Amino acid sequence: MIRNASEYRRPTLVCFSGIDGAGKSTQIEALRARLSEIGASVLLLTFWEDVARLTRIREVTGHTLFKGDKGVGNPTTPVHRRDKNVRSWYMTAVRFALYFVDAISLRIAAAKTLSADVDVVIFDRYLYDELANLSLQNPIARAYVRLLLMLVPQPNIRFLLDADPVQAYARKPEYPLGFLHSSRTSYLALAELVGGMTIIAPQPVEEVERQVLRQVITNLSPASLQRFPTFSHTPPGASE
Repeated sequence: MIRNASEYRRPTLVCFSGIDGAGKSTQIEALRARLSEIGASVLLLTFWEDVARLTRIREVTGHTLFKGDKGVGNPTTPVHRRDKNVRSWYMTAVRFALYFVDAISLRIAAAKTLSADVDVVIFDRYLYDELANLSLQNPIARAYVRLLLMLVPQPNIRFLLDADPVQAYARKPEYPLGFLHSSRTSYLALAELVGGMTIIAPQPVEEVERQVLRQVITNLSPASLQRFPTFSHTPPGASE
């Protein structure tokens, strides 16, 4: 159905990035629940399932070639994965190729979401989470990052959930602690390259939820806000 101008609401694109264990999944689920409470419609896209390409080959490579564990680690059953934490010149070349393919796929996926009949599109991870795996001190890698950033649309809200690597490892023990430290440094450097990212410092989960919800609500399109006549720009539970 074609909507006229008064009915049209352009979705607000939101993405979450950060090191493993930063709390992305927790915040995404909390945001979805709170938006549903006020009647907003949400579309969730996960980068690995909806955007990334050649995922099966990538999984086999990490497990077979590098002898890494499968699955997601937790405090009671830690795993030792070997994929993005493998840093070598040939893996960098492979990443350059894979990330370019993913960027094209993301460009197409993001374009499709703009015509979706929803208020908010949430990306569970974005291209940023791949680019943070590169050695951003290298000028060639930085030039490559800038190229891919020109290929993909930048979401309206780009959350970077900062986290203490020690605490993140305790929540999700998948990669060595040393890698999480270097990964955090890489994310912060990437934020400077991307620009406009909202970096949320480590703090209680409930406070992060309030900050996330407040920013998303205040960035909804006017057409979306008109659908919530009893709702103000102060989200439920977001008062100071």
